[in-house]
Amino acid sequence: MLQTDDGKVVRTSLISLSEIPDGGAQAVDATIDGEPQSLVLTRVGDQVAAFLNVCPHAGRRLDWAPGRFLFEQGELICAAHGARFRPASGECVGGPCRGASLKSVAVAVHDGVVFLAG
Repeated sequence: MLQTDDGKVVRTSLISLSEIPDGGAQAVDATIDGEPQSLVLTRVGDQVAAFLNVCPHAGRRLDWAPGRFLFEQGELICAAHGARFRPASGECVGGPCRGASLKSVAVAVHDGVVFLAG
């Protein structure tokens, strides 16, 4: 286990930062609260955000094929119904779930590795 500067304990290693395209996303599987979950990790520079890979509109996965995500004008697009999300916050800014947000998952980057933060 690692500890961040703000005292949070960092636990499960998810992926190397270099495996997430800058300005893009990558899917990973993780156990959250004892349940297997698909996560979408978005990256801008060295900043990574993580969300459950579930659209708040219809409960479907965001990717159009496993681990393959659509982006347009810097926004993450749900492949099912075209909802548009800000990759850093998960806020839906267009489409059928405008105003809702993806469910965020706490992560931290340490020495080029993304960890699930607890």
